[in-house]
Amino acid sequence: MSGIRAEGVSIELGGRRVVDDVHLEVPPGELLALVGPNGAGKSTLLTALSGEKVPATGSVLLDGRAIGSFDALELARTRSVLTQDNAVSFPFRVIEVVEMGRSPWARTPGREGDADAITRALARTDVEHLVERRFTELSGGERARVSLARVLAQETAIVLLDEPTAALDLRHQEDVLRIARELAAAGRAVVVVLHDLSLAGAYADRIALLEQGRIRALGAPVEVLTQELVAEVYGLDVEVLVRDGRPLVIPRRATA
Repeated sequence: MSGIRAEGVSIELGGRRVVDDVHLEVPPGELLALVGPNGAGKSTLLTALSGEKVPATGSVLLDGRAIGSFDALELARTRSVLTQDNAVSFPFRVIEVVEMGRSPWARTPGREGDADAITRALARTDVEHLVERRFTELSGGERARVSLARVLAQETAIVLLDEPTAALDLRHQEDVLRIARELAAAGRAVVVVLHDLSLAGAYADRIALLEQGRIRALGAPVEVLTQELVAEVYGLDVEVLVRDGRPLVIPRRATA
């Protein structure tokens, strides 16, 4: 299995530095959550970790090898990415969308596992009943789950998920993070961008809290999601409860 490492990664967009000197390592078997306010640089950092965006400075390495040295097909066999938009331009059937996750393994011995990988992915994301539906006809939550199924079918050593719970109901939010947890337990390196701090606290091995493009804190959830630090970074009064060693972040709301 492969790990992923960022060394001094900085990214500029429109002349503005949105990720600034990030050092980060995610070994095989770990689930890392990237959290932070809107505009903190979480999704942009993920594009650098995936190889989709070249840093202005610094480097990203997969299993000790510079990500820029991978060709497109080799990269697709090493890491899979779930983006925020889940866009599919044509009215493909759900089964066809999930099958796309196996395309990097065409003309390799890995293609022998296509059917099993697709079946497992459909079952894990609870979309087996949608296989004949058109992707363009699905609800936002259904599209999100089908897109995750495509990523799971790809069966890569590194899995990068950008806000995978954004369109999901409570049950499926928990399901997605449980799947991410299982992937890490199976030896994969998993990075997930989340807005829900309590979900991050419940499932992540470590949390990287970003603020204005920099990592403000990095460590175990109970170390990072403290009442003082969350309140300072988010500008919001919160209460943090710890249950079974895991933090639960609750905004304090004024009573009428």
